[in-house]
Amino acid sequence: MKTWLTRGSIAAATLVVLAASSLASRVGAEALTTVIVNGETMTGYFNDGDTFRPRDGRYHGTSFRTGGFNTLESFGPVHQWGDWHPYELYVIAKMAARNARRGTWHCTTDGTTDSYGRMLADCPDLAMSQIQQGLAMAYQADDTPSRPEYLRAQHDAITARRGMWAHGVPQFVMTSVHSFDENRDLPSHYNRRISTIDGHTESMEHHDTYATCQWVCAPDVVPDPTTTHDVARSLRADAALAPQIADISNLLLLEITGRFARTGALPGWVTGTLHDEIEARLVAARDAGRIGPVHEERGSCMLYVPFDRRYYSRGAAAAPCLSGHGTLPPDMPDRWHTSH
Repeated sequence: MKTWLTRGSIAAATLVVLAASSLASRVGAEALTTVIVNGETMTGYFNDGDTFRPRDGRYHGTSFRTGGFNTLESFGPVHQWGDWHPYELYVIAKMAARNARRGTWHCTTDGTTDSYGRMLADCPDLAMSQIQQGLAMAYQADDTPSRPEYLRAQHDAITARRGMWAHGVPQFVMTSVHSFDENRDLPSHYNRRISTIDGHTESMEHHDTYATCQWVCAPDVVPDPTTTHDVARSLRADAALAPQIADISNLLLLEITGRFARTGALPGWVTGTLHDEIEARLVAARDAGRIGPVHEERGSCMLYVPFDRRYYSRGAAAAPCLSGHGTLPPDMPDRWHTSH
C-alpha cells in the first residue's frame, strides 16, 4: 500500500514550508526583521507570527509577545476546523511567521509582561498586516472586544475568505489546550478559545487529563441568526435605548444579542444601568419567543502536545503526531489521501 496526496492544496502547502526552509538556509539560521520599539530601531527575530526577540539594542535578549492579534501555533499541524486539513493550517501559521519577518514594524511597550514572562508590545501595523491577510485573528486576552479597526479588517478577510478563513469560520478558534495533570496543585485548568465575532477570549475551565497527541474539540453553540439580527435591530430602534448604544457598533450589538441567546448573560464590558436596560429588553424578547433556539455545530479542535514534546530541541523526542502531515480528529473522515 502506498498513500498518495489527492488534494492539491496539501501538496502546495508542503512546497510553501519547504520554500520557507530553503529561504532560511540561504540567509542564515535567523531571518532578521527591522523593528522599532518605543522609537528605537533594532533587528529582531520572529520565531512565529506574533512573537519576536530583539538581537541588539536595549531590549536585546527580551522576548516580546505582540498584542491585539493571535497567529496559529507553528510547532506542528495542531489546529483543525471547517474543511481544513491540520497541515494546511500549519502552513498558514508558517506564512504568518514569514510575513512578520518580511516587514518593518513599529511597536510600543510599557514593560508589562504576560504569564510566560514575555514583554507585551503593541504593533498596530504588524497586527493589521496579519489580520487583513487572514494570517491571524483579532484577539483580546479577556472578555472585552478587539479594536474596531482590527475587527473591520477581520470581517473583510472573512468575507473574502482569505487565509485561515478559506475553508470555514467557526464561532470560536481553540488556541490553547492544557491537561489537568500539568499541575494538579491548581484547582482547575483551562482551554482558551477566541471569538471570531469580536475577538474576546473565553476560558473553558476543566479537570480533564489529555494524552499526548489527543485531539480536544469544543462544539459551537450557535444562536438563530435571523432572530438575533431582528432583536439587535429592535435595540437599535428603541427610542429610549438608542442614544445609550449609539457608540456600540452593529457587530458588537450582534455579539450582545448572540451572547445572551447562547448563555443568558451579557458581555462583561456592558455594565451599569446600560447592562440592566439591555438585559431587561432581551429577557422580554426571550420570554416573548423572539429570541430563537440555539443549536450545536462542529467547532474547532486543537491537538494536545505537552510543551516539552513540541520540539526536538527540548530534550525529549517530539510527539509523533507532529511529523508528516499529522493526524485528523477522530470524527473527521480523511478526504485528502487515497490508498492504491
